[in-house]
Amino acid sequence: MHKKSLFLATALLASPFAGCGPGALSEEDALPPVEMQAEALTLQNCSILAATTVTAIGDDGTGNGPSNTQDDNLLTRWSHLGPGSWIQFDLGAAKNVAGAAVAWHQGNQRTSPFSLSVSTDGTNFTSVYSGTSSGTTTAAETYRFSSRSARYLRIKVDGNSVSQWSSITEARVCAGEAAAAVPGVVWRGDFETGSIAQWSHTQAVSADRLQVVNSPARQGSYAIKATVKQGDDPINSSGNRNELVYMSHEPVNSEFYYRWSTRFASDFPSAKTWQLFTQWHHEGSSGSPPVEFYVYGEEIRLSIGGNTPVIVWKTPLVRNTWHDFIFHVKWSADATVGFVELYHNGQLVLPKKKIATMFSGMLNYLKVGLYRSDTVQPVGVVYHDGWVQARTLEAVLAEP
Repeated sequence: MHKKSLFLATALLASPFAGCGPGALSEEDALPPVEMQAEALTLQNCSILAATTVTAIGDDGTGNGPSNTQDDNLLTRWSHLGPGSWIQFDLGAAKNVAGAAVAWHQGNQRTSPFSLSVSTDGTNFTSVYSGTSSGTTTAAETYRFSSRSARYLRIKVDGNSVSQWSSITEARVCAGEAAAAVPGVVWRGDFETGSIAQWSHTQAVSADRLQVVNSPARQGSYAIKATVKQGDDPINSSGNRNELVYMSHEPVNSEFYYRWSTRFASDFPSAKTWQLFTQWHHEGSSGSPPVEFYVYGEEIRLSIGGNTPVIVWKTPLVRNTWHDFIFHVKWSADATVGFVELYHNGQLVLPKKKIATMFSGMLNYLKVGLYRSDTVQPVGVVYHDGWVQARTLEAVLAEP
């Protein structure tokens, strides 16, 4: 994955120290382990937008202030006690913002629930992302959302899994893709970087399960090949999977068009069970997602509704050829507001249908690849290409 250097390796030179009694470090003051590798001092999937000013609700009163999150040093931090603690980054002017990279203090020992919001005036903020840090690394984790114009980005933290402290060692605001400046287009995941850098992260057992390939490709020079073998379970969950994840977290009542192409290998398994190739998953960790494109037997289906699904469209499965999709959706938990509309291979196959497209209180994010029942034994291969998200049909149709 494409990386840009973020943090200096000064942490590698620090000597750990321990003790007991009045001079000993508290849990919140504990230093990172001396084994920390330089790999942990890099940033993934984020083109940095420089902040002119960093402010916060407060700090811990001992020098751990907000400016420490900009000093390229994992040994310093901003800390504040209590739920709802926040730190805010002012870019000086409105920019195209599409994410944040955050390194968490003791991030390999505990998780931190947090949210991201953006503003053009510093007063009225719009929520664009909510989630929880992985709890597995002190390195920066990049959280992506749909590109939008904003001057301010705020990170609100609700303590962590072992205490009420909110602590961040480094943080950066991430720019949207330069190509997103095309009118109406907000994101591309078309692999034309020659990598998966346009996506937030993967859920894969190994790199060979999600390969960028140059043949077959539907458009441009590259596509992604997703392979699943029985037993592939990278997140210790139900089913077998290898998927790309884009943490889009589209806001409630937002409306978008998504265009992409999918190709099923000539030996793609035929099984009377579910094999998802595209899904918009809810923030919850369990249950079926609100929007699923999947294969069942010899049919491609679109199902809406999660655990009580409604099959709103289906078509025969044709292997070894590209299926072109344009999916028009309004994201809402209200069935009188939300809707879906679908074009397949250039034809309108599902006229606009009113239906709830998200669960109440939970935003959706995109997952692409192959996720299937663990009862399927043969190897499954699916190709994806040309992913683009836009605000108008004209914008996705104008894409190459």
